[in-house]
Order: sequence, then C-alpha cells, then structure tokens
Amino acid sequence: MKHYQLTTGRLSVTPQPARWTCADLFNIAERRNPKRAFLFVSKVLGRHMPVSPGTMRAVYRDLAEQIPDDLPGPVLFVGMAETAVGLAAGVHQEYRTRRTDTCLLTSTRHPVEGDLWCEFKEEHSHATDHLIYWPADAALRQQVAQAASLVLVDDEATTGNTFVNLLTALRQAGQDGLPNLQQVCAVTLTDWSGDALASRTELPVQSINLLAGQWSWQADADATLPTMPMVNVTERGAAKLSERQDWGRLGVADSPVMLGRDITATQGERILVLGSGEFVWQPFLLAERLAQAGATVHYSSTTRSPISVGHAIETALSFTDNYGLGIPNYTYNIFPERYDRIILCSETPRSAWDPQLLTALHHPEFAYYE
Repeated sequence: MKHYQLTTGRLSVTPQPARWTCADLFNIAERRNPKRAFLFVSKVLGRHMPVSPGTMRAVYRDLAEQIPDDLPGPVLFVGMAETAVGLAAGVHQEYRTRRTDTCLLTSTRHPVEGDLWCEFKEEHSHATDHLIYWPADAALRQQVAQAASLVLVDDEATTGNTFVNLLTALRQAGQDGLPNLQQVCAVTLTDWSGDALASRTELPVQSINLLAGQWSWQADADATLPTMPMVNVTERGAAKLSERQDWGRLGVADSPVMLGRDITATQGERILVLGSGEFVWQPFLLAERLAQAGATVHYSSTTRSPISVGHAIETALSFTDNYGLGIPNYTYNIFPERYDRIILCSETPRSAWDPQLLTALHHPEFAYYE
C-alpha cells in the first residue's frame, strides 16, 4: 500500500501486481476541486507532464494488444475529452492494424457543425458536460449505428461512474442507442474502480489497463476545501475552430499525420511539441515524426484542468483559453529553457492565443491545423 499526504487528506493506493508500477505510471497532485481533492497525474499520457512520443506509443501498443482480436464487429471506440482524446486515438490506431471494421469518436466540450448523438456527465470533473456527435461520413455513421462492441477509453477510472454514465447515454439515445451491442471493453491507464461498470450493466465487460488496484481517501475534516475556477463551459467560443475535424469529434477510421508537414528537425535538437485542449492527436503524430527524424522530443498539452502546484506539479502557467470562452487554461511542468524549440499546435488561429502564454513559452513556433 502506498500513502500520499495532501493538504485536505490522505490517499492510500493498493496496486495489484503488474508489469507497470505506480512509479512508472503516475504521481499524485491536488485538484483545485472540492468534489475530489486528488489527481493521478500520468507520467505516460502527455498532458500534465512532458513525455517522449516513444513512451506514449508503447502505452498505446500495450493497451491495444490486450483488446481481443475477436470482438464482435463493428467495433466503436469512444475517447473521453479532454484528457483521453489522444490516448483513445492511439489505442484505436494500434488496434486498427489488426482489423478495419472500427471507428473512433471522441466526446467534446466544443460544439461543432454536426448531428448531436447524446450528452452525458462526468460528475467529479472540473468540467462535467460532454457531447458526442454522429460521424460526418455516412459509411462510418452506419458502422457506428451497427456497432456490436464498444471500447470506452479514459486515462483512469476511480469509481467507474463516468463509464456508466457514458454507456447509459449511448444506449438510451433515442432509437439509435446501439441496438446490436454485445460487448464492452473499458480501457484505462490505471483502474481503481473494481468491477463498477460490470456490476451496473448486463453486458459482458472486460477491463483493460496497465495497472489496477484499490484506493481509499481519508479526508481531513479541518482542512479548507479549494475553490475551483469556472471552467465548466460547453459551448461555442469566439474563436473559430479549424474546419478540419478529421481526428475524432466527427468520427474517424484513421488519422495519419497531417499537421506541420513543412516542419523539420535536426539530429539531437531538443523540441517540445505542445498540443492544446482536445486538439492533441495530430500534434502527437507530429512529435512522433520529429522524434523519428532524430530530434529529442517531448510532448505535452494545455488543459482546462485546475491543479495546485506541489507534489507532481512543479510549475504552472495560467492563461486565457484559445477557444474564446473566457475561461482559464493551464500548462504544467513546462521549462522552456530546456528546449531549443517549442511548437504550439492549435485548431484555432494564432490571434486567439493569450500573449501571456506566448511570452512565457519564449514565443513558440506555431502549427495551425488548416
């Protein structure tokens, strides 16, 4: 059992034996969120800590290899915004090397032009509301409607409630509620939820993860609870999104690297590629390509998740979001002086970015997905 003392209480974690360890996968931080005080900060996700693309790809491959080849098809992958968008895309891409009757959808908090399928909530989150759209492509839409297997992807499961809410919303969405569904896979980096999803559905559920176990939280009754910034906004912002929605929100069969095709790297060059919000998959592919060219590359992303400095969080930058919602966004554990170049990747124009962030990042190179 491992114990983590935070200002509002003590978290205890008991992992099951596995090839990956707690030290490999995460550290702990404090959420600025009175609904849940702690956060498992992943060392392999590329969100709150810079990570090498090679490490991230190894995680995608490890998880995908655990998903059975013989799932009833078609197979629908659904990734959770914002944290697990890239994770879902990576696991889906790896699984797709073995069969092609698959489709990826990601939930979103940024409404787009399309047919809304369902909405659901992530109660403990800093931003509870999620939207899921039907694929824009007619063939993919038909494939999703006929899906016999559902692969739900999130970075971690603590109680299992979010997966339950998502599964319920998909199955109850009017007359299009996955009538052929036979099998569910719940994919996470770490799973502390036990059999929560399996116990609340009649469908067979397979849990797939790198590490599982149990947790307990002992709250300090005298501690002052944190105040959470207002980031629960699910609406169109003032900044125009790129028209290229070919990586998840509107469904995708595959999404090869298309971002920054004119960007090159030199041997040994130290590069940080920074994704933004939900726009993380194409930036990851760019980071991977630059690493393959010989650069020393790390990948991370901006986020709307408010976290206190301390424990896993060494540094934090706060700035106004680039979607024009007027809410705070953050980067964590970024040290610009450690890199020769920082490439900021975006689905909104450069003019939408807060100058405060650009200055703090030493005026990064800009890669716009258009």
